[in-house]
Amino acid sequence: MPCAWRLDVQAALASVGDIGWRDTGGRLHPVTAQLNDAVIGRKDIGFSYHLAVVLDDAAQGITHVIRGDDLISSTGLHRLLQAVLGLSSPVYLHHAMLLDTRGERLAKRNGAPSLREIRTSGVSADTLRRLLSGNAGSAPMIWTGIE
Repeated sequence: MPCAWRLDVQAALASVGDIGWRDTGGRLHPVTAQLNDAVIGRKDIGFSYHLAVVLDDAAQGITHVIRGDDLISSTGLHRLLQAVLGLSSPVYLHHAMLLDTRGERLAKRNGAPSLREIRTSGVSADTLRRLLSGNAGSAPMIWTGIE
């Protein structure tokens, strides 16, 4: 029978007090008890992405994390794990996502073109920067393949 190692969010928050994180825009994101208890390890698959990324970032001395705003909801859990484990918290930036016409994020697993392929097709770096310059929470940009 598989078992899971869970982080009790209520107990973790009680042990570390009020914590949060600021995106590079300066907006405070408090870590709240509305987080669900998180599976951070399972017998059948090992450690979860959440625990692994927090430990890996700390081991590498990562000071800044830049990722898509599809992961903004995970950042509170990551910040809580960092606090519980006594690890420093990087500075976070969550950028707008480019989505395809079906609303799916551009990802290798979905057969999306790479940035190199997009650039080779004639899309300028300025156009890509413009598309990705939105802040977290802004409307996603739809990639149609046409500049």
